[in-house]
Amino acid sequence: MTIVAVVGFGFLLLLATQIASSLGMIGGFLLGAVNALLVGATLSLIEQSISHTRALTLRDIFGSFGQYFWSVIGVGFILWLPMMALDLSMQTNPYGQLISYAVLLLLFLLLNPAPEIIYQVRHDSPLEVLKTSYEFVLENWMEWFLPFALILIPIILSPTGLQSFFSLSSRVGRGAGLDFSQVLVLPFTILGGWLDYVGIPSSASWYLGLIFTPPLAVAMLLFRGHLFASLHGVSRRQRRFVSPFE
Repeated sequence: MTIVAVVGFGFLLLLATQIASSLGMIGGFLLGAVNALLVGATLSLIEQSISHTRALTLRDIFGSFGQYFWSVIGVGFILWLPMMALDLSMQTNPYGQLISYAVLLLLFLLLNPAPEIIYQVRHDSPLEVLKTSYEFVLENWMEWFLPFALILIPIILSPTGLQSFFSLSSRVGRGAGLDFSQVLVLPFTILGGWLDYVGIPSSASWYLGLIFTPPLAVAMLLFRGHLFASLHGVSRRQRRFVSPFE
């Protein structure tokens, strides 16, 4: 049911984008609110999928709307002003694109677990979300990023590997993983990289990507949720001590 919800949310975002495109600045705020609504609902459904043993229903999907809305808005607002300042300052800088890639890559790394922190730790302040994300990455960077690095292998090994990686990390880092479009674009890109790597024609891989992107997106979110739950609050030293006795 979560997969069905993600597909439906994708169509809602497309509809909101079409409406917002003709509304100027007001449309931008509207699209931001819709994005926060969809991201919050998705995080709520992932939370329920992880914590509940029963299958989700349509009632759960409708009940997810409004969940974590203000948390997503808060983090997005804190990042919005620095991102706007970065974009403006880099326009006249000859090394603007390189600096922008570096800054967004840093945000991609340090704020990567922000979605999981929102629905598992539940801070009242968006600044606490950013602080916890930073501390979590410093403590668990190897365990957290190794699975992601493995699924990115085909993209990294492609002829435009580095450029593709920096472009991908820039898009995700700009919104701290709280951009609903990237919830779908990221697995679509990864899936396309693997299909190209095994020799699937591009015409066929595009259709396969459309079919398998929603389940892959949900699988990635569930994996991240379980991984975060197993790592958060337990230091690497504690895990080494506990593992021999399990």
